Amino acid sequence: MTSALRILLAIWLALPLLASCAPAQQRGPVVLAAASLTDAMEEVADSWEAQGHARPVLSFAGTSSLARQVEAGAPADIFVSADSEWMDWLEDRDLVRAGSRHDLLTNDLVIVGDENHTPEGEYRESPALLIGKARFAMGDADSVPAGRYARAALERIGQWEALRDQAVPTDSVRAAVALVERGEVPYAIVYATDAKAMTKGGLAGLFPAGSLDPIVYPAAQLASSSHADAAEFLTFLRSDQAGAIFAAYGFGLAR
Repeated sequence: MTSALRILLAIWLALPLLASCAPAQQRGPVVLAAASLTDAMEEVADSWEAQGHARPVLSFAGTSSLARQVEAGAPADIFVSADSEWMDWLEDRDLVRAGSRHDLLTNDLVIVGDENHTPEGEYRESPALLIGKARFAMGDADSVPAGRYARAALERIGQWEALRDQAVPTDSVRAAVALVERGEVPYAIVYATDAKAMTKGGLAGLFPAGSLDPIVYPAAQLASSSHADAAEFLTFLRSDQAGAIFAAYGFGLAR
């Protein structure tokens, strides 16, 4: 056997030992967050990682879908909901760690339009007048928080019955935005933060003052959480540093 072959054989035999000595790649806590938080939460996670922590594993979807995943036993550490009802739903099933829940953020609800349906000047405050007979997207009114908020507001101003048959229900507010940006519907009822993030189209209308229920995002550690950094990251979400990031994306701070 030549010297070169002996060296190659020695390296090959040593590889398993070297691999076993290498530190395992640490992962951060698993965070399930409402789809409307996607951009802001990604930046918050970057900020956390920059401080020397393992980056959280982020999963975004409609709040109702995430809550049902938790009930089904999905391994996760933190849940950030787009409304109180789904967090209550998990608490009723003893799936939230006692004492960890707090209100994190606030938001607003607006009407967005595609590039041909974003009027200039003062926005109308009557959704029915703005939308007319057009189809519009909104979160499913039975399960998606943004859809629940939208239906409640339209009922409060007496316009839900006139508009309900024109509504195209979606499983998340981001899906409603996507329908507008793809030109599949001219309007959608979404969060103000989503309107700010649109790349095609934008703000088309506002709801009358006093018609909206408070929109609050509660956050909590899950009862099944076992990650050592979960509680600390949950605290970080309420820090001034994270708050500045959320505010830059248009969220209010629930403090």
